[in-house]
Amino acid sequence: MSEETPVLFDRRGSTAWLTLNRPKSANSLSRETVASLRALLSDLARDKSIWIIVITGAGDRVFCAGADLKERREMTQNEVSETVQGLRDLMDEIAAMPQPVLAAMNGGAFGGGLELALACDLRLLNAGSSVGLTETSLAIIPGAGGTVRLPRLVGAARAKELILTARRVQADEALKIGLVHELAPADEVVSAAEAFVARLSENGPIALQAAKSAIDGGLDLPVAEALVHERKCHALTTPTQDRLEALAAFAEKRKPQFKGR
Repeated sequence: MSEETPVLFDRRGSTAWLTLNRPKSANSLSRETVASLRALLSDLARDKSIWIIVITGAGDRVFCAGADLKERREMTQNEVSETVQGLRDLMDEIAAMPQPVLAAMNGGAFGGGLELALACDLRLLNAGSSVGLTETSLAIIPGAGGTVRLPRLVGAARAKELILTARRVQADEALKIGLVHELAPADEVVSAAEAFVARLSENGPIALQAAKSAIDGGLDLPVAEALVHERKCHALTTPTQDRLEALAAFAEKRKPQFKGR
């Protein structure tokens, strides 16, 4: 697999697969990689025919090792600041995608690589891998959402322990603490991701987006305001053809054929 293209795009039905394609550099996030990801995501956010997005990595060792440290060593402080801001923007854009985003972590994920996975909605991990926010070992801190998103998943106390020690978490522990949703053998990560996508695809795509918006939008709101937001999201699903198709399929004892309309 050539590394000339830093991110590969593959459309499989209504699912977009994005593959970090720098296996010789541990799929690290070079400036070119970040720019390519952001451009692809910008297009996908407007594509109503894409219902689910999968982000994975080339090879079977590393999903993403985070920042490209070789590239980083050649930067001025201003360039570092600009690059980190680009990473922040990328993670925020992943989190804000209307479609559900699955991180199919084919290998380890460290630093910005784990921050990328944390920005996704769902995470599947190679059972033989480890993950960690290891930035403090480099005398910095997670700067692309790690200190915000990790504690929301595993709690503040555990997040502090993991970040302050820069400890790498083995796959079984990552599953136990809720950092990832599923584990898969190394040679089955892609097929496990395909199975995950198939489960998601059984449901109405507009409903998937509305549910994601309801959860994300309500997390930091007072309960009363979150319930108002939920009602607004629910209202988006009421006039859809897919809702009527689901009712018809139920009555006819068949699987619904959703169209995203």
